[in-house]
Amino acid sequence: MASQTVGFAISDEDRERLDRLAEHFGGGNRSAYLRATLKVMESLRRAERLRELQVANHHRLAERGIAAEELPGLIQEAYKGAGQ
Repeated sequence: MASQTVGFAISDEDRERLDRLAEHFGGGNRSAYLRATLKVMESLRRAERLRELQVANHHRLAERGIAAEELPGLIQEAYKGAGQ
């Protein structure tokens, strides 16, 4: 795996937190901790995007006068109709 060193500044208070977290989640290795953190943050980003899409779709449904509770039945009916 190719790697590159990147530098960034943190406060003394944050350095203590980083060291504690790196010890716990990265075995004391800040690079291992950062790799683990990247996975978690990407998951959070995907979850946020999903929530945004859900909100947008609920608005689209409301504009059409469709309640979210009606959606499973409408989907089921559409699948039944597709099989005929």
